[in-house]
Amino acid sequence: MYKSVIKRLLDIFIGIIGLPFFGIIFIVFAPIIYLTDKGTVFYNAPRLGKDKKVFKMYKFRSMRVNAPDLRNEDGSTYNGDDDPRVTKIGRLMRKTSIDETPQLLNVLKGDMSLIGPRPDLPDAVEIYRDGEEKKLSVLPGITGYSQAYHRNLIDLHERFAEDVYYAEHVSFALDVKIFFQTIKTVLLRKGVYREESGKTVVEKK
Repeated sequence: MYKSVIKRLLDIFIGIIGLPFFGIIFIVFAPIIYLTDKGTVFYNAPRLGKDKKVFKMYKFRSMRVNAPDLRNEDGSTYNGDDDPRVTKIGRLMRKTSIDETPQLLNVLKGDMSLIGPRPDLPDAVEIYRDGEEKKLSVLPGITGYSQAYHRNLIDLHERFAEDVYYAEHVSFALDVKIFFQTIKTVLLRKGVYREESGKTVVEKK
């Protein structure tokens, strides 16, 4: 009952409540993002959703226009403190997770949930190992188990394992626990960057 109905109702309710907050953030940050390099305010990122459905995930653009797609050796998106692609305002938004707030629109559309596995790039299906696709049995989330506790500190398949754990144990109690842990992690700015990210970086063609 919770997983199929109540969770969705809570997503809609909290998403509507959060819209004014998102509006204030948009008014403040949208002009700064645009004036930085005259690029678009939003970055519409293609991501894997529930049951392998690809959708456009909305984010405030934190990188310069036409930035190359850099990946870590394990196939995850490169995310380092020294990333030259990230703008000054983008660095601030990433540290505070403000760049993720447009995903409230994805929640209201039904593409995402407030809490669930973080959505992967579409080509992740090529690197999933046995059982890891189970994470796609639930809606991806703005935050999730791995995001709340480790953010960017663990490698890709460790994150997949935690995503599968969440998908198999969805409950109201677990979602509440993840929600408050996420607030703690963001406020303390834990795990924003993975120190080993810069060791092996390749440009994805």
